[in-house]
Amino acid sequence: MATMTDGATFDPVADEVLALLGSSRQVEPFTARHGEFGLERAYRVAAQLRQAREDRGERAIGRKIGFTNRTIWAEYGVAAPIWGHVYDGTVLDLDDCTQGVPLAGLPEPRIEPEIAFGLSAPPAADMTDAELLGCIHWVAHGFEIVQSIFPGWKFAAADTVAAGGLHAALLLGPRQPVAGREADWLRDLPRFDIALSCNGKQVDRGHAGNVLGGPLSALAHLAGVLEADPEQPPLVAGEIVTTGTLTRAMPVAGGQTWRTELTGIDLDGIAVEFA
Repeated sequence: MATMTDGATFDPVADEVLALLGSSRQVEPFTARHGEFGLERAYRVAAQLRQAREDRGERAIGRKIGFTNRTIWAEYGVAAPIWGHVYDGTVLDLDDCTQGVPLAGLPEPRIEPEIAFGLSAPPAADMTDAELLGCIHWVAHGFEIVQSIFPGWKFAAADTVAAGGLHAALLLGPRQPVAGREADWLRDLPRFDIALSCNGKQVDRGHAGNVLGGPLSALAHLAGVLEADPEQPPLVAGEIVTTGTLTRAMPVAGGQTWRTELTGIDLDGIAVEFA
């Protein structure tokens, strides 16, 4: 059994998740095996998982917000967003992925087109959109690659939290500065459209408003959740926050090329090929 650096024993669920990462193996959801396994315990597990990953040399550099897209809540049986950490080894620039992105070790991987922010200051839940934008250094369009250690993507919200928010990778396009374009970002971030295609065929469409009314609203939601939970680290300058999928999360496989096209915002579409 793994132990934390302060000598406290890990929750056995944290041990289990740590052993599963990168293995392609899947298990029955924790909520089906551990009685009253709820979100409070799940976030404690997630904190222990972060500590274990950092103990082995990884560094948490930001957060992912999951299930901000209310149009997919019924598909996954959830009723509110969740969050997890992203790491220096899981966040990649798409420009560095010219040889393709490997999927080995990821159980049932899916792709999610998202908007990510690089923070220059800590945001707060009660900020206006303009104030939130003032906490953001750059905006980027990216793909989050998510995975399910639970067969068939069947789970409860607490399972996803304990599993690190289902995060596998965050592939970022060019980072666009906020400074000097504030009015444009405020106008466009809540209202743009996106098309997602695979091997040249469109598979889904989405809208900025799908993610809790817009990416800035998703950021405010995360800030509020963290403000209400003093056991979790608050957002700080320098963190990356990716705000949730704008479309359905679509299954991916090696040999596929996925692309997006955005309209109504000055961000180029992006593309990724899976090895």
